[in-house]
Amino acid sequence: MALLVTLAALAAAGGHAAYLAMLSSAANKRPGGRPAAEFAKKRYPIAGAGLAVTLLALLISTGGTGADVFAMLLGAGGGLGSLKALQSSQQRFRKGDY
Repeated sequence: MALLVTLAALAAAGGHAAYLAMLSSAANKRPGGRPAAEFAKKRYPIAGAGLAVTLLALLISTGGTGADVFAMLLGAGGGLGSLKALQSSQQRFRKGDY
């Protein structure tokens, strides 16, 4: 069960990082896309932290029962945080608030 929770969290964190990478790549290819690229660059540390937390949770989930419980809590927190950060990034970008 802990493995499933941490894998779902890892997918959410990876999704946020992938979204920022796609946004940055598209912004760099078009003229006048510098502000969007800078916005994505500012959000990379948040995505990296979420990815690191969920990877740590995945590594911890290979332990015993106590470690599994801790890994599920850590993974769920990291996944939810990454999901909220992704939604925030999308919302701010769509509003042009960058």
